[in-house]
Amino acid sequence: MGAFLDKPKMEKQNARGDGNGLRYGLSSMQGWRVEMEDAHTAVIGLPHGLSPWSFFAVYDGHAGSQVARYCCEHLLEHITSNPDFQGTAELPPEPQPQQQSDNASSGEPSKEEQEQEQEEEASAGEAGDVPSVDQVKMGIRTGFLQIDEHMRQISENRKGGGGATDRSGSTAVCAMVSPTHVYFINCGDSRGLLSRAGDVHFFTQDHKPSNPAEKERIQNAGGSVMIQRVNGSLAVSRALGDFDYKCVHGKGPTEQLVSPEPEVCAIERSVPHDEFIVLACDGIWDVMANEELCNFVRSRLEVTDDLERVCNEIVDTCLYKGSRDNMSVVLVTFEGAPKVTAEAVKREQELDKYLESRVEEILKQNGEEGVPDMVHVMRTLASENIPNLPPGGELASKRSVIEAVYNKLNPFRNEDTDPDILFFRGFS
Repeated sequence: MGAFLDKPKMEKQNARGDGNGLRYGLSSMQGWRVEMEDAHTAVIGLPHGLSPWSFFAVYDGHAGSQVARYCCEHLLEHITSNPDFQGTAELPPEPQPQQQSDNASSGEPSKEEQEQEQEEEASAGEAGDVPSVDQVKMGIRTGFLQIDEHMRQISENRKGGGGATDRSGSTAVCAMVSPTHVYFINCGDSRGLLSRAGDVHFFTQDHKPSNPAEKERIQNAGGSVMIQRVNGSLAVSRALGDFDYKCVHGKGPTEQLVSPEPEVCAIERSVPHDEFIVLACDGIWDVMANEELCNFVRSRLEVTDDLERVCNEIVDTCLYKGSRDNMSVVLVTFEGAPKVTAEAVKREQELDKYLESRVEEILKQNGEEGVPDMVHVMRTLASENIPNLPPGGELASKRSVIEAVYNKLNPFRNEDTDPDILFFRGFS
């Protein structure tokens, strides 16, 4: 889990799509890790009569990729097919009021009750079987607990048959987008956020063992939090899988050392103001704060409408900022997202030309001493006040431009001066 490569793997897995008034792009890169343990989901049009709905998710695996890959393929079905989500679960009879207030009538519902009922009917849309907000939230929770138990049974059956026990686990951050709401779903320390009207409107809370409520649950289950980890080992307090941390007798699934219970927040959509959703694993958030990433995405959307390219720039920038983890990001844009402008494109082109000329000047200045390495070039540029660098990304986000001109002017470099290796060894 903690092993690293000598050089990061920068090949990327990409996808894009559109529908339901949304566009999405995604990028996933192994980076420095020995294995790629992330997975992702992007579905436009959900089953069971929910074609106007969409679902996106990032799964950050640890101690193996099995749980992340299984959730990628099956979590959505566990959510949308369970009775709680569909509203077909048997409900206990509602208690009859023992005393009637002076304001209540014995016949027709009150005006407030009528207005509430009308709002609920309107939110259901034309299809009569659209789940309510409470049904969606309950169904999501049930789906998480259900798939976790299902994976436990698979693991135990494999072990009973002589197979190896699966000790892997995975965080999950998801966004389910309906015509009226965005449901943010989080289990672990991956993170999702919504940008609205130029600001971070909402972001999920990381589930860390040191959080007071999480720490209390861990201690109640007989565990401890040491060096910010569950029993000194696991860095997240909620996750799917991780069954070694879910075997405390007498405790329910949400009371274990590690809980599979997601936090679900329903955000009403604001059509003219909603801009985009970002879902990403902690390999992104380790080096970029919420506002930094939002500002960076917004600046990229002003120079390109290629969402795959924007996601690729995010993971590359985070790699150059020092992230050592697998990196995955899903970007979902609404109709209110920033649009490409001629002014922004011109600024970007002028910035690239300026950086190219500065790299050439730096190489010429050191001509008698030999060609400087990439670390020297980056440090020199970092010491300068360069205007119009992408906010949030800064100089790291223009590393590919700098490297391209460096390679062009220094075509005979050898392994000892390879800009990839030197950059990562000396500058990150």
